[in-house]
Amino acid sequence: MFGFTIVENLQKINEDIQKHELKYHNKRVLISKEFTFDAAHHLHCYEGKCKNLHGHTYKVIFGISGYTDEIGLVIDFGDVKRIWKDQIEIHLDHRYLNDTLPHMNTTAENMVVWIYEKMQEALLEERDDYRVEFVKLYETPTSYAEVRREWMENE
Repeated sequence: MFGFTIVENLQKINEDIQKHELKYHNKRVLISKEFTFDAAHHLHCYEGKCKNLHGHTYKVIFGISGYTDEIGLVIDFGDVKRIWKDQIEIHLDHRYLNDTLPHMNTTAENMVVWIYEKMQEALLEERDDYRVEFVKLYETPTSYAEVRREWMENE
């Protein structure tokens, strides 16, 4: 009953399914997209290895929420990628972060807030119901900083 089957009749819009049926609900949904980038930095006023120039392969994970559109999408993953590439990654990937970011100590804790703000600003230009719910910035595979919408809005 649940074995492999070959689809013989591909569902066609306006024949097998109507356009008004594409949107199933009116609920807010969170989508997630992750990216990696390589960058160098060093920390000021820090006594430890990170005071020296060094690099990381960072991983960023976004949680973005919104209401589905008429075909059932919150936001196309390709649009999130476009925003990332055009407005955020250009400041981060293969860069010396101490030069390309605003004046700050380039800690994961500072950087994750900057990344959140850049993504939220870009999303609001696209549609006013988009919200960045969280951003996680992994500096190593086991160490990350996270920011959440409720913290950004309530503090």
